[in-house]
Amino acid sequence: MKRVLIISLEYPPQVGGIATYVHSLARALDSKQTVVLTSHMRGEKQWDEQCGYKVIRKGLLYPKFLWPRWIRLFWHVLVLIRREKIEVLLIHHALPVGYVGWIIKKLFKLPYLIFSHGTDVEVAFARPWKAKMMRIVCNSAQQVITNSESLKKRLLRVLPELSEKTIVVYPSPDKDFFIPASFDVQEKLRSQYALEGKQIILSVGRLDEGKGFPHLIRMMPEILKYAPYLVWIIIGDGPKREEIFSSIQKNNLQNVVRFIGEIPHEHLKAFYYIADLFVLLTHPDEGREEGLGMVFLEAAACGLPAVAGRSGGVEEAVVHGQTGFLVDLFQGDEVVVKVIVDLLNNESYRKELGHNGQERMKADFQWGHQIAKLSTWIGEIEKNN
Repeated sequence: MKRVLIISLEYPPQVGGIATYVHSLARALDSKQTVVLTSHMRGEKQWDEQCGYKVIRKGLLYPKFLWPRWIRLFWHVLVLIRREKIEVLLIHHALPVGYVGWIIKKLFKLPYLIFSHGTDVEVAFARPWKAKMMRIVCNSAQQVITNSESLKKRLLRVLPELSEKTIVVYPSPDKDFFIPASFDVQEKLRSQYALEGKQIILSVGRLDEGKGFPHLIRMMPEILKYAPYLVWIIIGDGPKREEIFSSIQKNNLQNVVRFIGEIPHEHLKAFYYIADLFVLLTHPDEGREEGLGMVFLEAAACGLPAVAGRSGGVEEAVVHGQTGFLVDLFQGDEVVVKVIVDLLNNESYRKELGHNGQERMKADFQWGHQIAKLSTWIGEIEKNN
């Protein structure tokens, strides 16, 4: 395998789909040949010591009043290329990180791959000059990678000339998710959050637009009529936190909701294993849609069926009627409530869906299969971590 530098503005211990994708990708490569360049953040030392490959943290961007902010990143990358003998760049965030790859290639003929997670497409095409730079950066890349077919289609609608060089590399759950959390860990959670004798709905996601939390809050009183011993666990944080809290109080759901907040990714698995159903009512919001939804893949890896809102690549993460159910919020609350209640009342069917989801993850969503698509540029993987 070639010597690889992965550059990302989002990375653990930050919690989120992009951060998880970047770490899982790096972990699947040869640890001796992989270097990750990312930003400073709280809890970084403990994370970096145990992640299994080399992580370098710098202040990547200048403050907003200095422009272009990415010049600082350029100098860091230049130093690392020479010091670490880097042979190829794997760039997350086409803008602004892609600027650096483009210039490095112009100066030193060093190849780079662009990984798009959707947000960079939205940012780039909000302004004509950014759209122009997005086109230049992507056209100069050896390969453009999206995390779903849905995102690939969205990208090609605005950049059709990339059709020959754009591929999908799906995120894949860590192998650890296929191994159930220990009985003691599960029992500790049940005791800590008063879950004995309860059915459990789990939602994991950023508390922001498009995740559907206000909609499920609105539906919850009706769901409780048919599932009175239900508990709803929410894991995540975000800008809509206070608004969601207020809505929970207005609907008298304080005794139903267990708000966990943001937790380290490695602590997440146990919650999937104690839950009966994963529910995240994702939906399009002002043109923005889900790239894929890593949490749906993790739930499936743990054998947990999902009820998911139709949005972007979510239809690739959840197979309707086989690993869970896809719902359209615009068809009315009654449809969504019925799907959730019917699944809560049918344990054998839930287990069947969960089993199907886990088998699908084992067969199709493995990093070894996915990174093989990049072998032309990064070489064969000698050691799979």
